[in-house]
Amino acid sequence: MHYRRLGRSGLKVSEIGLGAWITMGNQIDEKLSSDLIHAAYDQGVIFFDNSDAYAGGQAEVVMGKAIKDLPRTGLVLSSKVFWPTMPGPNGRGLSRKHITEAIHASLKRLDTDYVDIYFCHRHDPDTPIEEVVFTMNTLIQQGKILYWGTSEWKPALITQAVGVAKQLNLIPPTVEQPQYNMFHRYRVEEELSEITREFGIGLTTFSPLYNGILTGKYNDGIPEDSRGSLQNMSWVRDLVTPERIAKVKSLTAIANQLEITTSQLAIAWLLRRKEVSSVITGATRLEQLDENLMAADTQKELTDDVLDQIEVILGPVERSGDD
Repeated sequence: MHYRRLGRSGLKVSEIGLGAWITMGNQIDEKLSSDLIHAAYDQGVIFFDNSDAYAGGQAEVVMGKAIKDLPRTGLVLSSKVFWPTMPGPNGRGLSRKHITEAIHASLKRLDTDYVDIYFCHRHDPDTPIEEVVFTMNTLIQQGKILYWGTSEWKPALITQAVGVAKQLNLIPPTVEQPQYNMFHRYRVEEELSEITREFGIGLTTFSPLYNGILTGKYNDGIPEDSRGSLQNMSWVRDLVTPERIAKVKSLTAIANQLEITTSQLAIAWLLRRKEVSSVITGATRLEQLDENLMAADTQKELTDDVLDQIEVILGPVERSGDD
């Protein structure tokens, strides 16, 4: 496993991380979640990503139990705040009240004194950015979080947050967590790349396999044990289009020539971008975890010729419907 700096900060993260979204506390049981976390750690993963919204908070509980016998100082643990997790009109968003109450709840569920990275899970148009920056700065001073960042924020909003922090002599965001994969490129490559250079913002990207589509598992339909088969994940089936499947099949042909899997090709392709500090992966099986982590060692296979072939398959970088 290789390690990269989180932007221009001094914090280092494993270039492949393990996330809890959809899987832990929901799709897989507590024992398997623990086995996956320990197996990932044994292979060099130190970055573990979570959110108070995942599985209604149960994902944090599961991860908290799993890391109890791991060295806390050797881990980079993250969580997020924004989505409704508490009753009443103040039980969501990025107000000082909700952020403060949410971090206390997350720390209790994770059974830890602090998280290394705390993300604003989305932008809150009802809360001034000054309030958000000040609250995050306060949590850092209190030692409850060490770094803070954003997730799926527009570049202009991140720029505003950095400007507010500098103006008030407070700590700016260090990291942004966007979706990034072969079918969702515009935000990272056309919008965020400039601010990562200008402000030293690191990227911890999610959904590297586009909800499993880039593994090739949907090439012949929706498997019964797949994410797309889940009732609450029916939207995944809408992403499985003939055009995308045709591209995945072409990508698989390249992966076969390189003697790697399509998943490894997709993850290694993301790691080619130096502004990407870590690619957050998910897993429901130990074999799947091992396959994903091996992508860190397949980057050397992506020669200029291979990258050119991939670009031809993917086509021009265009804004997608959710950018």
